[in-house]
Amino acid sequence: MSREDSAIGAAPPALAPLIGREAELSALARALDAVERERSTRTVTLVGPPGIGKSRLVREFLERRRQGSAALRVTSGSTGDMASAYGVFTRLLRARFGLSDGMDKDAARAEVRSQVAHVMGDRKVGDVIYFLGQFIGLAFGDSPLTRAVQDDPAQADLIRRAVLKAFLEADAVHGPLCLVFEDLHAAHDDSLALLRYLIEYLTGPVLIVCAARPELLTRQDDWGKVGDRRHALLELTPLGEAAAAEMARALLAPCAPRGSDAVVIIDVVDAVDGVDVKRPDSQPQPGVPSELVEAACSFANGNPALLEQMVRICHEQGVIEELSPDSAGGPRWRVHLGKLSTARLPMTVEDAVNVRLAALDHDGRQLLEQAATIGPVFWSGALFVLGRAGCQAPELWGEEQSDKDLDRINAALRSLCDRGYLRKQSETSFAGSDEYVFVHAKEREALQKRMSAAAQRRYHHAIAEWLEQQVAVRASEEFLAELATHRERIGDAVRAGLSLLDAGDVARGRYSNAKAAEYYARGLSLLGDAHVARRIDALHDYGDVLQLAGRIDDALAAFREMLTLAYRLDNRRKGGAAHNRIGRLYRESGSLDEAGKHLTTALRLFEGARDERGIASTIDDIGKLHWLRGEYQEALKWLRDALARRERMGDRRSIALSLNNLGLALQDSGEFKQALNTFERSLAIRREISDLLGVMMSLNNLGMIAQDQRDHRHALELFEEALEVARQVGDRNRTALILTNIGGTLYRSGDPDEAVRVLQQAEELCDGLGDRLGLAEVRRALGKAYMLRGDLEKARDSISRAVDLFASVRSKVHLGIALRTLGEITAAGGWGSAHTKSARAYFARSVSIFEETGNELELARTFQAYARFLTTDRSFVANMAARREAVAMNEKAEAIFGRLKVTSVRLEDEPTLPTGPPGQSAPTKSSVNASPGRSPTPEEPSFPSPGRASTSS
Repeated sequence: MSREDSAIGAAPPALAPLIGREAELSALARALDAVERERSTRTVTLVGPPGIGKSRLVREFLERRRQGSAALRVTSGSTGDMASAYGVFTRLLRARFGLSDGMDKDAARAEVRSQVAHVMGDRKVGDVIYFLGQFIGLAFGDSPLTRAVQDDPAQADLIRRAVLKAFLEADAVHGPLCLVFEDLHAAHDDSLALLRYLIEYLTGPVLIVCAARPELLTRQDDWGKVGDRRHALLELTPLGEAAAAEMARALLAPCAPRGSDAVVIIDVVDAVDGVDVKRPDSQPQPGVPSELVEAACSFANGNPALLEQMVRICHEQGVIEELSPDSAGGPRWRVHLGKLSTARLPMTVEDAVNVRLAALDHDGRQLLEQAATIGPVFWSGALFVLGRAGCQAPELWGEEQSDKDLDRINAALRSLCDRGYLRKQSETSFAGSDEYVFVHAKEREALQKRMSAAAQRRYHHAIAEWLEQQVAVRASEEFLAELATHRERIGDAVRAGLSLLDAGDVARGRYSNAKAAEYYARGLSLLGDAHVARRIDALHDYGDVLQLAGRIDDALAAFREMLTLAYRLDNRRKGGAAHNRIGRLYRESGSLDEAGKHLTTALRLFEGARDERGIASTIDDIGKLHWLRGEYQEALKWLRDALARRERMGDRRSIALSLNNLGLALQDSGEFKQALNTFERSLAIRREISDLLGVMMSLNNLGMIAQDQRDHRHALELFEEALEVARQVGDRNRTALILTNIGGTLYRSGDPDEAVRVLQQAEELCDGLGDRLGLAEVRRALGKAYMLRGDLEKARDSISRAVDLFASVRSKVHLGIALRTLGEITAAGGWGSAHTKSARAYFARSVSIFEETGNELELARTFQAYARFLTTDRSFVANMAARREAVAMNEKAEAIFGRLKVTSVRLEDEPTLPTGPPGQSAPTKSSVNASPGRSPTPEEPSFPSPGRASTSS
């Protein structure tokens, strides 16, 4: 991609004033005033086509405000021309820390550490610099927190963005910040996701200014809604006729005398047979010729950059001649108006490109062709190597020749910058080389089309060899991808594939999972059957990032290919890993029998390979499988075994994970006291190692325990703390989950109105995320809340839609609970015999599902609800058979509660429900025992399914 707008802080290409942008300047001023007055974050996004003046507008605004507000600190970042996953933040943070070109890495690390310590104080500086270092390509030592998330890209990504947010907020305490993000239309999805998070959640005196082409709104059609009222979207349109003419006259002002030179008249001359002659029928004209203004405006059509381009072309075509400066040192031009009609002036942008390239001499054009082959961004060092491609070494290689060649290249590059073809960057990626970008993408594209295939192949080969020697390439996903591109274009597919797999590893190590998946897919395709061992490792990592992206079928295919290759090599450890991953995928999709087959096979292979970590992880996975089946005693046996093994290995994060999963099984088996103790142990470890996601889920699970114990106040406290952490890391799925549980606690504690308000927030979140399981849970909870406040029509609609969603995602346990609730709501309506029959059918289906899945606790709850319906509904008052059936169900429920050590009293923790026809206030004192909101689920190893918490095994 190219950056056709000038960089923030760069010298403007012309002296024209900013014209026709008063409304936009006012909008920026209002946003900054709000930042400084209210100490709160504001965002302004400027959208417009190339050359419309987005960067000029921002620069002008900031220059004006700096004059009156010296405290405002401005830091800029752009996407960069290779669009790495977090390229825009790389440039922004390097600028913030003042990391100079080619700076020694140890010195850079010391500078970052010092500045972060100043900003953050003693607040875990090691953790902050570890995650910030991933943005700027600096490796820092790990810590308990960073070690805890090394194997969990999803959790690490959430923590990293929370760290960046915390750093920016702490930095803003020292004075208002302005963060400028350019070229967002070319940013990677990961960068846009992180920026959306900051726009939505960042607090403190920060002004975020975004600049992008309209393509951004095509990619992100809701961009203007992010951050709600804190975000203003401004679309820059072409200048009107009057404003465009005013700008053209300003650009052409050197054609007219000014100030002390007012007595000097610059002749307007015509050309006759190539010789300038003064017009015989007119006096010399002191102003800007209207013909020139009209020609410029006709070509530019209101685009400021094209107006500037037209003035340059007039210079190159001889229409404008530069004279010696005036007495104040300002430029003076002579207009050869007669040449205007014969000059080759452009009618379109494509014409302008061709005219500009035709004005180049042979050496300048060849240098630009070589630069265009390197890419939109290029380096003087690479051009130096390209200039020597195919050359023989001199008999004696002296420094003088190298210096001479380098001086020649640098002089040519300076000239091309002066003429507006190139722009030199303030920073460079490679020590010893200056970095440049093409000002206009179309010029680069035209240069590439003019080159022969043989010349391009020769250039690509030399560029690949140069990149291979650069140390910075190995640690950069974008440079590895660039190296792969050049190798692929010379036909070296295998080496190109290896470079892309390396790029995938770097991206995955930085938790840029979407970008990593792209690199792995391309790399594996190019690699073919070569390098089998490398392919196995890449397939494992590729499958993991596909899981995180929710591409289950693709992930399954990757793990199956990994299994096949491991089998051929008799590599049991890799085979065990493949079976383990396949088993987890099947478990996640609800195919529990298939999951069991693969997990037990994985266990045998890990045991054969004596892989203790793999054994412990798989045993824990098998325990969770029994938990999902409702086989609680068997689950407890396996989970305790996994915990003991992990305690022997001393991996605290894995220990905390096992404790959490064990607590869930204890909770569902009725061992609430043991579950509480286990969750608290897990939470203590997670707090010690700063495992934010783990802390959040432990708090959520403790909230569920408090809810089961009818301690609603304490449950709300725990859920609110968990919600704060979820919002801190920007995890919208878990935010929705916890809001659902808060809503459930509110209606259980007798506040259905507040419950509806909170649950509607959760519903909006889940709907926006496309989380069907989460949406179904929220609607089930909304059904309960509506029922409790007497809105039975809304209750029935909500729960009916929840049932449909649960059926579509094939979640039997959730479907059984929803059917039970639907039965309760239908019964409470008192709408007549048809509905009474329907309610009984819903209860019966719920019983059938829990008997089939072996979930005894929910079965007992359904028996209680069903029995209560049979004994309270007026249709069964004289029905002795129904009464006997109700007694039998209550007895079965009590037997299950006794076996699970759960009392029915403990379960009856919900407020009174209305019964009878709508409008009647004839409540009973009975209770409903369905679990509100989303039940806690085991923390999964890699892939977060809709609405489920997930951390790594």
